[in-house]
Amino acid sequence: MSRIGSLPVEIPEGVEVTISDKNLVSVKGPLGELEQQVDKSITVKKEESSVVVTRQSEQKEHKSLHGLYRSLISNMITGVKEGFKKELELIGVGYRAANQGQILELSIGYSHTIMLQLPEEIKLETVTKRGKPPTIKLESHDKQLIGHYAAKIRSLRKPEPYKGKGIKYAGEYIRRKAGKAAAKA
Repeated sequence: MSRIGSLPVEIPEGVEVTISDKNLVSVKGPLGELEQQVDKSITVKKEESSVVVTRQSEQKEHKSLHGLYRSLISNMITGVKEGFKKELELIGVGYRAANQGQILELSIGYSHTIMLQLPEEIKLETVTKRGKPPTIKLESHDKQLIGHYAAKIRSLRKPEPYKGKGIKYAGEYIRRKAGKAAAKA
């Protein structure tokens, strides 16, 4: 039995969950609205103040989908109630970040600045403080969307293991390597 899938998802006050007969789960809350199409081998039911996810059989595929859709529904409910945040830091001399509305402008060591258009569902903020690396703050009710764009921004200049320069998540640990000077000794 799936340990994650068998747990019911509690519906907090202010959040409305509707399940259509075509296995489409819609969640509406104070921060927005999300929809998720559920596989036909998984059954989603609303019971009083919780959502219960069940599967048809004990096949390996059905077991994995059971936990997946329970987690997706849980993330949707958390997202429309509280929201999700991601923070990225730019480590490197001359690395800068600025934004005009939903357009993120990055200067990260290339010969040109990189302009990235973010969707309206993501709230974008750039912070530059003296003595601290520039920070990009992303907020959204959609966990998949915010994770996708945070990974996209990070992929523009991944942190390298020798000096640690690049774009990293706040709190992320970068394993450092010794340079070639250490090999001569």
